[in-house]
Amino acid sequence: MDIEDSAVSARRLDPSAQMQLQAQDPAVMAEVARLLAGRTRDIRLKGELRRLFQERSWPRTAKVIRAWMIWVALLDVLTLGLNAILLPKAIVLSMLAPACILPPAALGTAFVWRKPRATSIQGGSIIAGLFFILLSVALVGVGAGGEFYERHLTIMLFVAITAIIIFSVPLAWTVTVAALALSLYLVFQLLNPSLETGSAVAATLFFASGIVATVVARRTMTILAQKGFLLELRDRSRVAELADANARLERLARTDPLTGIANRRWMMETLNRFWSAGLDSRGCSMLMCDIDEFKKLNDRLGHAEGDRCLVKVAGIIESSVQSDRDHVARYGGEEFLIVLPGVDESEAVLLAERIRKSVEAASLPNPDSRVSPCVTLSIGVATQPPDETIVSPEQLQNQADAALYLAKQAGRNRVVLHEPS
Repeated sequence: MDIEDSAVSARRLDPSAQMQLQAQDPAVMAEVARLLAGRTRDIRLKGELRRLFQERSWPRTAKVIRAWMIWVALLDVLTLGLNAILLPKAIVLSMLAPACILPPAALGTAFVWRKPRATSIQGGSIIAGLFFILLSVALVGVGAGGEFYERHLTIMLFVAITAIIIFSVPLAWTVTVAALALSLYLVFQLLNPSLETGSAVAATLFFASGIVATVVARRTMTILAQKGFLLELRDRSRVAELADANARLERLARTDPLTGIANRRWMMETLNRFWSAGLDSRGCSMLMCDIDEFKKLNDRLGHAEGDRCLVKVAGIIESSVQSDRDHVARYGGEEFLIVLPGVDESEAVLLAERIRKSVEAASLPNPDSRVSPCVTLSIGVATQPPDETIVSPEQLQNQADAALYLAKQAGRNRVVLHEPS
């Protein structure tokens, strides 16, 4: 995949987010583990890992390349100005034409690296840009002649070496730049009238050893950067796993394991947050629900059937409320608490009656019940009107519980609204 394709992906999702996603990919993490288990010098990124590394490192690489190109162009202009002041006019005129090659080459390369493009375009711009920069530096010395000849060829190699060191680009590009620099040096030294052929070759070999060492060092720096990337990816994976485990534990701590709805702890925390944030201007209602004669169901049909009954009733209640507004929790053994923010008295009673009828219509067996051969529900309703003094969630819950007690005293399988005495 080329850099242009990678850029499209990057616009959809930033590299950090992509890394987070890839850290959860078993195939990617298996490859990360394999690479980190081996020797550092054998690290070679391929496929998805290579693409992700390029996307992550591109902004920094591009910024370095742009800054280097701009400063080289600026220094070239400043150097030419100083030479115009310090050197004889004839020498300055001989330097002028070749020196003018450098700024357009450097600025053109910087322009190409303003945004991600195809790999061939960016690679070609680096190689071509550096070739013309090196050629310009060399021709300035060749045109001036004398002491400037050898000096500018050395400067040319210095420029190439700095580019090799700081440009974190593919190894093939780096090797090409090194080969171009040494080729230019050898050609111009062979054309140097004051230097014998053997001396020119010997000097080229001397500088070649330094450039080869620089390329190797650049390769080592790239491998270390890739290893750091792999370590970061592995750490992200471990953090993601830990966060996922913590989230699961949190869900387990707040969820009733049998019915799958919230438990009493979560409901109390929710009520405290709700009351602390201020009640809805329309008030709030609570429903306390209890399965009638549940102990007789357990005794007659067994605890497995009792558990099945609890799950069914919890499902009926959840399907009867609004998931984006209401809160349901298993409050006790066979008790369920429903909190209805912004629901008034009449609406709360209608909802309670609908839940009661739905449970009765489900025809869940309870053969020993004195109320009905099927499972029934008693419900107490309490409401906090918006225009009255706000009571605590515990007080409102006690009111709903008192209404539930009255519903059971009145014969069960009914809804009773709490009436202030």
